[in-house]
Amino acid sequence: MLKRLYGWMLDKAGHPHASKWLAGFSFTESSFFPIPPDVLLAPMCLAKPEKSLWYAFICTVASVMGAMLGYAIGYFLFETIGIAILEFYGATESFEQFALKFNEQGWIVVLLAGFTPLPFKVVTIAAGSTMMPLYILIFASIISRAGRFFLVAILLKHFGPPMKAWIDKNFALATTVVGILFVGGFIAVRLLA
Repeated sequence: MLKRLYGWMLDKAGHPHASKWLAGFSFTESSFFPIPPDVLLAPMCLAKPEKSLWYAFICTVASVMGAMLGYAIGYFLFETIGIAILEFYGATESFEQFALKFNEQGWIVVLLAGFTPLPFKVVTIAAGSTMMPLYILIFASIISRAGRFFLVAILLKHFGPPMKAWIDKNFALATTVVGILFVGGFIAVRLLA
């Protein structure tokens, strides 16, 4: 099923309204959709490199708005829709323990999940269900999602198809390492201050 959905998404890259599809996928991925918008972002950046930064901006804005929907699901509808989404991703068993520790360093979790392939929707729902201050979710989402989408767009704009092949092969590793270094820098500054 996910493979067909992936193919369907990829077809949208050549659609006349590809930018709207990109916004829609970015929005829904932050709250419930299973496939990241990078699937659409990459071919769009390769097809029109001059618009790469615009596409990254669309992804960022829509993703942050979607994060607010995920937050609302966690805050208002956790017992119904929130649990159903967590069950779909197999995250219900670990969620209770995760939620207990979430608000202690939730902003770090949001930064890391927003930048890496971790399911961002689980984090946005957790933020709402644990009543994390909304401004923290928004701020951390802007930083992490912009970092992720602009990194992909810039690399594809300047290095084209070879970079796409490398990103496809090593995306999880690359974004995880950069995300850990990014968050580690914040932690180091906090500990040294």
